[in-house]
Amino acid sequence: MPTKKRSSSSHGTPPFLFPETHSSVLPDPSNFFSAHLLSSPLPTNSFFQNFVLKNGDLPEYVHPYLIKSSSSSLNISYPSRFCSPNYISQIFTPDLTISSLNDTRISRHEISSFDDLSVTLDLPPALRFFLVRGSPFITCSAIDPQISTSLSVSSCHAIKSVDSDHTCTKYSFHLDNGQTYLCYCTSPLQLTRSSPTEFHSVPAFNGVLRFACLPSPSCEALLDLFRSCYPVSGRAAFASPFCLEYIWETRGRGELLLLAHPLHLRLLSRVEGAVSAVLSDVKYKSIDGDLVGVVGDSWVLRTKPIRMTWYSFHGVSTDGYEEIAAALRKDVTCLDSTPILTPSSYFYGKAIGRAARLALIAEEISLAEVIPAVVRFLKGSVEPWLEGTFAGNAFLYDPKWGGIVTKLGAEGPNADFGFGVHNDHHYHLGYFLYAIAVLTKLDPAWGRRYKPQAYALATDFMSLAEDPHPRYTRLRCFDLWKLHSWAGGLTEFADGRNQESSSESVNAYYAAALMGLSYGDPELTAVGSTLAALEIQAARTWWHVREEDGTYDAEFSRENRVLGILWANKRDSGLWFAPAEWRECRVGIHVLPLLPITEALFQDIGFVKALVGWVASALKREGVGEGWKGFAYAMEGMLDKKAALEETRRLAGFDDGNSLSNMLWWHHSRVVEGEEEGPGEWGMGICFGDYCK
Repeated sequence: MPTKKRSSSSHGTPPFLFPETHSSVLPDPSNFFSAHLLSSPLPTNSFFQNFVLKNGDLPEYVHPYLIKSSSSSLNISYPSRFCSPNYISQIFTPDLTISSLNDTRISRHEISSFDDLSVTLDLPPALRFFLVRGSPFITCSAIDPQISTSLSVSSCHAIKSVDSDHTCTKYSFHLDNGQTYLCYCTSPLQLTRSSPTEFHSVPAFNGVLRFACLPSPSCEALLDLFRSCYPVSGRAAFASPFCLEYIWETRGRGELLLLAHPLHLRLLSRVEGAVSAVLSDVKYKSIDGDLVGVVGDSWVLRTKPIRMTWYSFHGVSTDGYEEIAAALRKDVTCLDSTPILTPSSYFYGKAIGRAARLALIAEEISLAEVIPAVVRFLKGSVEPWLEGTFAGNAFLYDPKWGGIVTKLGAEGPNADFGFGVHNDHHYHLGYFLYAIAVLTKLDPAWGRRYKPQAYALATDFMSLAEDPHPRYTRLRCFDLWKLHSWAGGLTEFADGRNQESSSESVNAYYAAALMGLSYGDPELTAVGSTLAALEIQAARTWWHVREEDGTYDAEFSRENRVLGILWANKRDSGLWFAPAEWRECRVGIHVLPLLPITEALFQDIGFVKALVGWVASALKREGVGEGWKGFAYAMEGMLDKKAALEETRRLAGFDDGNSLSNMLWWHHSRVVEGEEEGPGEWGMGICFGDYCK
């Protein structure tokens, strides 16, 4: 895995290729980041992004709390939840507010450090908060340990009573909304009531404070037990393919207590790392499912290997060759007569991805005669972007945050779907990587010529450099704690980051893995495969809605089989481009592009059956797009190949990233009843480099 430094000739640090642009649409990062952080590329899709945009005062979900920083105070909310058939959201209320009574002339917070699993937020000149993801405690200390701080602890609710132990190192705040917050102190803290909703520390305090909402009375003894060990940072390391390790830096004494979400628990290895116990009695509610206590300062997460293949998992049925070949000849002939005219990096990417599929399908059914025409078309379409000669748009480099943008995106925040504000990078670039991977497979000399540009595109959203990369932030889109990507970019959202198309996210890492195969780079293949496998697990956990799982409230689960948009703090049935009732769009946006990896994404046939039944009525609505119907038929083909083929043959058109050839390839590579089943979940596993799973 790429965790070591590399020379500029290696793909880890590619030579600089794309011209710089000084975009006026990007915010100024110096408003909220400490000066020492500004010399390195900065995150553009992080879990704390709202803290560094505009006024920095919108909340972010740092499980299990919503955190808001404003007016020299930190507001903590253990959120309640609203549910309807159309959406679920967590409601922020400032249950507890921590602020300093020292000099507060500096009203803006500052990010003094961040990593994969935490962010350190300072309220100058006095308070520092270690916001560690999954911690049941919010930990606070003085920025300067030599200076004592007078504190204010307040609430938007009336504080009914406050209890303390005889040492004055533990307090219980009982609020009139029924909540109890615990406060643990490393040295005695004297509090006096200044109003029905506020307490002050008199005299000033110097030490470490830890605040925790008490989710149930049974948790208190365990929170007491783990009060003394606190994390200040955390990183995620890729130790081997399909394996991720969390390692936290801690202070204090004793063992570390953190919370795991449902996917963590599914992947958590009980025999590796430093996990000593899973405490089911420590349970916090969350929009992502219950968060459960785990004891240990390092975790190892293992996901099942995923088959990384250019072709279908089970092979194409020979009785489909003739039909697919006829469609291929027609689709390939149309390439020269239908050049790509759109300047959009997204739609252009889909078009070259569509063409690349034609070449691989031709290889799989041994129709070599059409491949040269596809290669010619791909070269003519991809090279202008890599050489900077495409008239309609271009890849440029943004030095302000560090990353690739497009010319159109740099001119307007909404152009190229926000690519210029670092939105959707994995979506757009994933299609480009797929086309480059296929071209390099078919013409290795071409691949060698354009390898620097290819690796620059991959590094933009897939850098794993633990030391700051000189030009690209670490894993621009992928969230190493949630285990899926975000697509929100440098835009402020009340509900935090979001991602709509889970399948296009899978495509990005799948394409990178294929590019590793085509360049003979086992490291890139390992990274891409691992991220794709995690993305699939996350999609099946949170985007695919199963009533029996109990992940979401029953009112929402009864009406939905797939999400529209997943937000950090919300689950929405609507899409950016379509209302919730357009179920065919909701299915399609989580299926496209149709690829071999799609089979792993929809391995659960029981879920596919429910999904097909759920979307069926929507397909009868007047005005349903033919392209969206195609993706619904692709799902139906996993259950009833014959019926799905008949419906596919009647389609009058296809999605701009899809084709009749691709649809026929999909249907004719389904395993029908009575045929031997292929490999189990995740396919056949993968072998590359020194690794074999």
